[in-house]
Amino acid sequence: MESGNGGFTKAGLHMLRDVLERHVDSGKIPGLVALVSRGGDTHVEALGTMRHDGGPPMRRDTIFRMASTSKPVSIAAAMILLDECRLRLDDPVDPWLPELADRRVLKRIDGPLDDTVSARRPIIVRDLLTSTFGLGMDLTLLGAPIMGAIFEQGLTPDLPQPMPEPDEWMRRLGTLPLMHQPGERWQYHISNDLLGVLVARVTGQSFETFLRERVFEPLGMTDTGFHVPADRMDRLPPLYAPDPQTGEFHVWDEAEGGRHSRPPAFPGGGGGLNSTVDDYHAYFRMLLNHGTHGTERILSRPAVELMTTNRLTPEQQAARHAMAINNVHVSFGQGQHGGWGFGMAVRTYRGDYAPIGQFGWDGGAGTTTYADPANQLVGILLTQVGMSVPDSARLIHDFWTTLYQALED
Repeated sequence: MESGNGGFTKAGLHMLRDVLERHVDSGKIPGLVALVSRGGDTHVEALGTMRHDGGPPMRRDTIFRMASTSKPVSIAAAMILLDECRLRLDDPVDPWLPELADRRVLKRIDGPLDDTVSARRPIIVRDLLTSTFGLGMDLTLLGAPIMGAIFEQGLTPDLPQPMPEPDEWMRRLGTLPLMHQPGERWQYHISNDLLGVLVARVTGQSFETFLRERVFEPLGMTDTGFHVPADRMDRLPPLYAPDPQTGEFHVWDEAEGGRHSRPPAFPGGGGGLNSTVDDYHAYFRMLLNHGTHGTERILSRPAVELMTTNRLTPEQQAARHAMAINNVHVSFGQGQHGGWGFGMAVRTYRGDYAPIGQFGWDGGAGTTTYADPANQLVGILLTQVGMSVPDSARLIHDFWTTLYQALED
């Protein structure tokens, strides 16, 4: 444990460590790295091992697959373009994403793909930023023709195949109707990958290059990117997807030769980043500092406020909340925050130990990253156990429950 001064109680931090150790000692979580910071006080715990059967210990600089916790970070690229007036919130995306011009929309969400009406208006930049452009992941629609087509076209990561390069991905996306009218309903995930294509086409750079030059390098995020270089591969654990029935550990993605061992064809802002607790801490601390890092400004204060304030209408928020509470059997209770800003959840009601205004997101690879402006708090917990079983979600729940008890009043 490493610490500075103030912010947390000694007893609270001991309890936090005890709770984390209990999960590792259970045998269900091989290892974890956690970072909590408040003001100038930062604590890091690295517990357990890289592999479920032992091997090297977890370290502070262990690199993890961030999965959907990529979303709150990758969104910064689009926000920079808004700050520079290279994008405008209510401009149609057609000039850069012509594949999305003249959209058709399903008459019925579970209906045939050719039973459509015309979109009432073009898709605009705001729709992509708020995940309301009309198409996305909806686990309540598994088995519906549109969800089957999304999977078959390879529009989501590794389900069932790797995503194609961005132009081909866009071509395939353009063949599908929308599930909802543009701006009408919050839909998960695909917007975040689509924003990466938009950034690349606006800037003429690859999405990763733009993120590296404008976000990662200024923040000192030296271990963050869409693949792990060979000379750092020893710091990447395998990702496990335990068997839901038996709990037996199955490797979903090995380090050497795995999905993250080489640059991907599609650098996915929705779930493709790898990173460390310190890199993510630098990013979320920048957000708490209203867009600044030291003497350097990464994002404008209004951009950060837009990102971290609920952007959904009451109707959209109700639909998002219903999706979360009706899928507890899939999400294990994650995702129940009420609101959504740009690229991240924003808590709009007190549903657990975290206060209104906390922002961030969780990842299906067993990761969680949030910041809390009211308490000037950042919490990051990274594991290598995917959410095919509830173990990492329960660990995440216990982490936040215990962390909020450790705050010094």
